Amino acid sequence: MSRSVEVLGIGPSALVQDAGRPGYAHLGVPRSGWLDGPSARLANRLVGNPEDSALIECLLGGLRLRAGSAMTVAVTGAGCPVRAGGRPAAFGEALSMAAGDELVLGAPVTGLRCYVALSGGLAVEPVLGSRSTDTLSGTGPEPLTRGITVPVGPAVGEPGAVEAQGYPATEVGPRPIILRCWPGPRADWFGPTALDTFTSSAYTVDADSDRIGLRLDGPTLARVQEGELPSEGVVLGSVQVPADGRPLVFLGDHPTTGGYPVLAVVDEDDLARCAQLRPGDEVRFRWRAGTPAGSPAGAPAGSAGPGGAG
Repeated sequence: MSRSVEVLGIGPSALVQDAGRPGYAHLGVPRSGWLDGPSARLANRLVGNPEDSALIECLLGGLRLRAGSAMTVAVTGAGCPVRAGGRPAAFGEALSMAAGDELVLGAPVTGLRCYVALSGGLAVEPVLGSRSTDTLSGTGPEPLTRGITVPVGPAVGEPGAVEAQGYPATEVGPRPIILRCWPGPRADWFGPTALDTFTSSAYTVDADSDRIGLRLDGPTLARVQEGELPSEGVVLGSVQVPADGRPLVFLGDHPTTGGYPVLAVVDEDDLARCAQLRPGDEVRFRWRAGTPAGSPAGAPAGSAGPGGAG
């Protein structure tokens, strides 16, 4: 039997993702890659893969796969019911599947994205060094569809021990979700009132959110600078404020340039939380500990904290 899986169902969306293709922003290529890194890396460790191996990022469950040969699988991310080989199976643990067995994911109760790793990793053709699907530019493999067969590489490691599940963030910690930020390069386009509103208000996730950005509803943020901003580079986690005044957090498939001011940049350690937020979930922004005292508007242009470029 071949090292492959047949896709029998995909739910709302199922994509091939790995650690992405950073470093090509100067060519206009987004980084892409999985949105919830902790969950994706955990899934790979559980099946014995290198942490950056390609796997499946599944939106709201509904994924159904048939194994073409014996392999180990693991499901992490948004907690969901799992069936393997026709029997209820554990979430967040390594599962053994025989040739012909089916893996079925139910709908998660909380969270948004599930991650399915298969021992050996998905062996689709890489583009610019990555097997990630970029939904903005169309770079990388096509989204998974019912009826296709996806190649799986040879297993290279032993399944890992059960680990304490560190995610999904929407199931641990207090509500609302807090996103820590660094001052953005255009924080000085906003006055003290807007900056106070940004960190004192609750925002809710809009249904138009996707892998490009987390769109938020809530109080508007008025500029003190008028006029147009020339298009400039933006990084992962940038909090851009479009013309309607409502913040937008750029995620993995974000464009590499933008023409609206970037007020802040979400700390890299909190970005995985954005991957698991559903429409209607509430978020608040806080300045990162260590942000210089005084108004963030005093931060020099380009000093957007530790965010990576592209």
